[in-house]
Amino acid sequence: MIRNIVFDMGKVLVGYDAMRVCEHFIENDHDRKRVHTAVFVSPEWLMMDMGLLTDDSALEAICTRLPKRLHEAASLCLGQWHEYCMWTYTEMEPVIRALKEQGLGIYLCSNAAIRLLDCYQKVIPASDCFDGLLFSAEVKCMKPQKEMYYHLFERFRLNPKECFFIDDMPGNIEGARACGMDGYCFKDGNFDKLKAVLTGLTGGVRL
Repeated sequence: MIRNIVFDMGKVLVGYDAMRVCEHFIENDHDRKRVHTAVFVSPEWLMMDMGLLTDDSALEAICTRLPKRLHEAASLCLGQWHEYCMWTYTEMEPVIRALKEQGLGIYLCSNAAIRLLDCYQKVIPASDCFDGLLFSAEVKCMKPQKEMYYHLFERFRLNPKECFFIDDMPGNIEGARACGMDGYCFKDGNFDKLKAVLTGLTGGVRL
């Protein structure tokens, strides 16, 4: 029996596009693309998500791949990306609230930097409904590593067989299933299909 719904964050609860912050701070299209790649498509970005690198250390490494004239832009994009790159999926709020009203536990399990702990309430729909949140940077591992899921189960005392996971990455769903937690891949972003799946899990109560 499913008692808890576990959500990923990016592209499940919120939209995400890293280019938005680059468009805000950088006028030249070539420079935008260059900074975007250096900052957001980088080993430093992954290491920040794993909590293994500070922003300052990441910026220092990132700037070695950019000309000096773009260092300030890179600093602005890295420092303020969370203010420009995410937006709320408003369609998810009534879904989450309906699940909560049915007595289900609501949890978050996301690969994300530690700074999200300070600002997630601004973008996550129905953030007041969540019973627990886990960001990868807190525990220095990432989905689909099994350790990430085990941290989730242990921290919130969850039985994986009683949890259902929603993520946009097939590999993360496979990783969850390997740890005993079934799930649904929301890669297509189809809210009607997702609601149908969740309705089936909750005894036919329409969401």
